[in-house]
Amino acid sequence: MPKRLPTADPPADAGVSRRTALKAVGATLGAAAFARAAAPLVEWSQDLSVDQFVQAHYRELSREDLAEVLRRHEAETKEDYGAEVTISDHRPLEGTKFGYALNLSICVGCRRCAQACHEENNHDRATQNSYIRVLEMKKGSLDLETGNAHYDHPVPTDETFYMPVQCQQCDNPPCVSVCPVEATWKEDDGIVVVDYDWCIGCRYCEAACPYHARRFNWKKPELPPEEINPNQSYLSNRIRPQGVMEKCTFCLHRTREGRLPACLEACPTGARVFGNLLDPDSEIRWVLENKRVFVLKEELGTKPSFFYFFDN
Repeated sequence: MPKRLPTADPPADAGVSRRTALKAVGATLGAAAFARAAAPLVEWSQDLSVDQFVQAHYRELSREDLAEVLRRHEAETKEDYGAEVTISDHRPLEGTKFGYALNLSICVGCRRCAQACHEENNHDRATQNSYIRVLEMKKGSLDLETGNAHYDHPVPTDETFYMPVQCQQCDNPPCVSVCPVEATWKEDDGIVVVDYDWCIGCRYCEAACPYHARRFNWKKPELPPEEINPNQSYLSNRIRPQGVMEKCTFCLHRTREGRLPACLEACPTGARVFGNLLDPDSEIRWVLENKRVFVLKEELGTKPSFFYFFDN
C-alpha cells in the first residue's frame, strides 16, 4: 500500500519524471499499443507547461515543491477561468477508514446526489458529468446491466427501485493494479485517488473498473467562473485537465476536514450514511451491524467500502 508523503525532501534519485515514465510504459507495452494508449496525451500535452510536464509524482514531491505546485495551479485557474480559488493538500486522517452505505428502500431516484456531485467537484457543465450514476432497477433484480441510467419520467414508480452507483473505494481496486505509471493508488483512509498531473490518459483504469466509476476528460472542462467551487484539493475537486482520468474521492476535501460528502447532504430522504468504519460508535458501523448489507459484484473480490441495504 502506498505510504503517506514524507515530510522531508526525497533523495535526488528517488523520483522519476513523467517523460521517463512514458518511456518505461512504451517499452513495456510495445510501440503500437502504447501509441494507442497515449493518444489522448498527444492531443492535450501541447497545453502543458514545461513545469507541469516534468513535475514529479505527488508522493515524491517535498512539502516546498508541492506548495509551489498548488500555487501554480491556482494561478492557472485564474488565468484560464477567471476565478480565484484555493487549492489545498488534504492528507488522510489518523485512525480513519471511510465507508459509505446507501438505503435502497428510501432512495427515490431524484438524482440530487448526482447534481450535487457535479457542482461540488467542478465538472464540465456542457456534459453534465457526475461521478454518480443512478440506475432505475426492476424490483426483484440486482443485475446492474439491466439498470436504466437515462430515465426521464417522474420518480419514484411502483415497479422500480433506484440504485446510485459511484466509486466503491475498493480494498482490492483493479483500477490501481493496471495503471502503468502508478498515477492512482489507495490511501490509508481507504480512498482511491488520482494524481491528475501524472495520469497519461491511457484509460486502462476505466476498463478495469467493474463499476463504471471512472470518467475521462475528452476536452478541457467548461465552467463559468461564478459556478466554480473555489475550495479545492489537489487530489480531489480541482479542475482536471483534458486527457486525464478522474473519479469520486468521497469528497476528501470535505470529509478529511470532518464534513460530509456533498451527495449525502443533498439527499432529501436520508438514504445515505457515511462515516469511519474504525469507529464502533459511528452510524456506518451501526448500519453494518444491524442491517442486511451487501456489496456490488462481491464475487470479483474487489472488497468495496461502499455498502447497500434495504429496510426489510
